[in-house]
Amino acid sequence: MVKKAVLIIAHEGFRDEEFLEPKKVLEDGGVMVIVASSFLGTATGMLGAKAEPDILLEDVKAEDYDAVVFIGGSGASEYWNNPTAHSIAREALEKNKLLGAICIAPVTFGNAGLLKGRKATVFQSEVDKIKARGAIYTGAAVERDGNIITGQGPAFAREFGKALLSAMEQS
Repeated sequence: MVKKAVLIIAHEGFRDEEFLEPKKVLEDGGVMVIVASSFLGTATGMLGAKAEPDILLEDVKAEDYDAVVFIGGSGASEYWNNPTAHSIAREALEKNKLLGAICIAPVTFGNAGLLKGRKATVFQSEVDKIKARGAIYTGAAVERDGNIITGQGPAFAREFGKALLSAMEQS
């Protein structure tokens, strides 16, 4: 059975490495990767990378995937207070799926109430936001607490991808 992951990117301003590196690691590991965003049509990264979303955010059903991953970058803030994104993240945990976020994307999980009492990491600029929502900020490059994996930022994108793949292989 082929494992499947959905990578959720901002339509404008996803962080190139945080999308491309984990995507490559997962695909090289035999995982089928689906890309979701708030709009169909070409999405643009902060550094100019282009991506073609396969599906709309509103059509993501966590139960269809082994991992649900929110990619960072300045545009990721579009999901911080998005009820659909919160619902998808909650559903992933309820269905015992892997839930990942890198860079500023863990703020979405904090705002959805999913980091309370859990260890997490986030891009330095957003530490206070996840702490305010009850997260135990560790400052690690990549942090795993149960089924939630968080990554600090673009410098650790490959390591984040490897942590996702390793967790998927164990499940």
